Amino acid sequence: MSAGPAAGPVIDAHHHVWDLSVRDQDWITGPDLAPIRRDFAMTDLAPQAIAEGVGATVLVQTVTVAEETPEFLALAARDPLVEAVVGWTDLTRPDVPDALAALREAPGGRHLAGIRHQVQGEPDPAWLLRPDVTRGLAAVADAGLVYDLVVLPHQLPACVRAAARHPGLTFVLDHAGKPPIASGEREPWATDLRALAALPNTVCKLSGLVTEADPKSWTVEALRPYADTVLDAFGPGRVMFGSDWPVCTLAASYGEVMRAARELAGGADEEVFAGTARRVYLSRVGGRNSRT
Repeated sequence: MSAGPAAGPVIDAHHHVWDLSVRDQDWITGPDLAPIRRDFAMTDLAPQAIAEGVGATVLVQTVTVAEETPEFLALAARDPLVEAVVGWTDLTRPDVPDALAALREAPGGRHLAGIRHQVQGEPDPAWLLRPDVTRGLAAVADAGLVYDLVVLPHQLPACVRAAARHPGLTFVLDHAGKPPIASGEREPWATDLRALAALPNTVCKLSGLVTEADPKSWTVEALRPYADTVLDAFGPGRVMFGSDWPVCTLAASYGEVMRAARELAGGADEEVFAGTARRVYLSRVGGRNSRT
């Protein structure tokens, strides 16, 4: 049974936009991803999100291109729904503090809440532990930002070690670490997820699950063991909802993703759908949206 909508406005803590005429999304390849190889804008998202009670969103990077983050910050400055941005900068460069300061000073820079890198595409499973990356993560912490982890299950042990190395940096695990839902396997994902959750500076997004399952035949019950593991390991106060729109549309509409998440969250709606994201992301940016 659904727990019903959150008591207040929902914060969608994870979505994307892109315009292929501005920049190619080179990860959108092959027939499985063909349906999302087109433009997606806030004008497409906003009516769907607002209809589901969303009052604010977090816009997340998609490609490792320096120009994207300033564009997202400028978008956040003019769009009333986007409250926070998780951007990208090259953590291996020696001047990461200067790069982060420049983003903060750019138009809309007050909306910068975090940094993310496509670690899932790095061949080195210990990429997060490299000395240059360690230095970059320290700069992210010093800037008062969070670090989003987009990783595959075999990279979770490195996430645990990185989070332990940087106790002053909040690490946000995107898409619950992409568990192998389609195969029905849970280990070693569940054990490694619990090891990460044991560290107090970690948070997890209840996002991206419908596309880790079979996108054509997923059910809430197929997702439930994985969502239950996340909620049990982190606790509702360290779990947040993210739609992963428009990637989610490969498997479900925005409304279907929201309804599934509400069922999976049980009675923890206020934390999962607003409280955690407000503390982790919106508390780091200049407030604007009275609906949150």
